[in-house]
Amino acid sequence: MIDLHCHSLFSDGTDDPEILARLADEAGLTALALTDHDTLDGLPQFLAAQPAVRTRLIPGMELSCRFMNMELHILGLFIDPTDAGLRERIEDMRRRREERNDRMIERLRSLDIPITLKEVREMAPSRTVSRAHFAKALVKRGAAGSRQDAFMRYIGDGCPGHVPFRNLSPAEAAQWISEAGGVAILAHPGRSAVRSFRWEDAMRDLKAQGIAGFEAYYGEYGPTEQRYFCDLAEKLDMVPCGGSDYHGGTKEGLRLGVGRGNLNVPDAVLAALEARLPRRIQEIPGQGSGRS
Repeated sequence: MIDLHCHSLFSDGTDDPEILARLADEAGLTALALTDHDTLDGLPQFLAAQPAVRTRLIPGMELSCRFMNMELHILGLFIDPTDAGLRERIEDMRRRREERNDRMIERLRSLDIPITLKEVREMAPSRTVSRAHFAKALVKRGAAGSRQDAFMRYIGDGCPGHVPFRNLSPAEAAQWISEAGGVAILAHPGRSAVRSFRWEDAMRDLKAQGIAGFEAYYGEYGPTEQRYFCDLAEKLDMVPCGGSDYHGGTKEGLRLGVGRGNLNVPDAVLAALEARLPRRIQEIPGQGSGRS
């Protein structure tokens, strides 16, 4: 089994990157990709764990995009974490996110919630502060009953404490990823739109924008969803990727490799992904070893 979607404490997960590598090795995974949101900060620790584990460790990230009036997440797999262009773009995104965080603090204070950025930062072990950390801070100070409550009342899209962030287009995300040597994959389409949404035309458009595949296997899919997306990937000649979206304690019940118990991403997906890479993976640090 492989797992090409998980998060560490460098974004909104709770585990150190090296712990993720060890957990994957203990679970017998052939490969694991670390795909933190909008940051490369956890990848050096993650890849440094390679000599100690048999699981092949793959560098990745997850970028937020806007498409057809909905938020989509694009995974970049096999990226080069040392790529100067990508690092500069991510740093610029971080600066813009900090400006947005300041404005969200102002919005929440105008709602008589005297929260401080210091409180929010205490919820984030790394430099990256997201709405997930705002939600934790709101719960801690008693302004919200749960993470879901915080999003529904204050910081979700369209809520009074929310400040929109200028998300990338899928084409921009695919370009960033390709120029860093990676392959662009749409994350969890079954969770990005209402159940009645028909994905076939949308996927054709995304493919034209440089998206090579999508998660046909996902930690929270049921059998019907998985079958639909696997069939669609075959029909459109796109890669049927997959992963658990493991976040540690942030998403209870999910486990690396198996999701909620029914996930099984075949090893053959790796070869399909490598066939879509813009350059040889041997150029990417940390890709020389792993299970065979």
